[in-house]
Amino acid sequence: MFERDEQRTLMIVKPDGVQRGLVGEVISRVERRGLKIVGLKMVWMDKELAKKHYAVHDGKDFFDKLIKFITSSPVVLIAVQGYHAVNLVRRMMGALDPDEADRGSIRGDLAMSRSFNVVHGSDTPENGEAEIALHFSQKEIFDYSRSIDDWLKND
Repeated sequence: MFERDEQRTLMIVKPDGVQRGLVGEVISRVERRGLKIVGLKMVWMDKELAKKHYAVHDGKDFFDKLIKFITSSPVVLIAVQGYHAVNLVRRMMGALDPDEADRGSIRGDLAMSRSFNVVHGSDTPENGEAEIALHFSQKEIFDYSRSIDDWLKND
């Protein structure tokens, strides 16, 4: 059951991550961290949905390039749940620029550039919920317990 102290966040394995066969690596890192995957699907994002997802960047000089990139190939959407999930996922991803990302992070280990940086992750709990709602129906989000959940609670 989704508890009050838990968060949900959205991760996207971007087109470069899908094309390079890194989906399993990203999922494995999420699971090894102890986070729970509550939704998972592969989609080919259309321009309308991409513009909604990246609306915060509308009007910026890189917006059109970003929309073209995210719609260029299938992506994998991962709804992640856990204690401090947003911050944990963001630390797992690493800095936007792989040259600044820590070794051991997804971007530090796997990204090629700021543009081709393998993954997206929500930046706040509120945006995590909003992004999940944008990409998943309620029927596509699964509420289930794991035997390890009590061990992973924040003390």
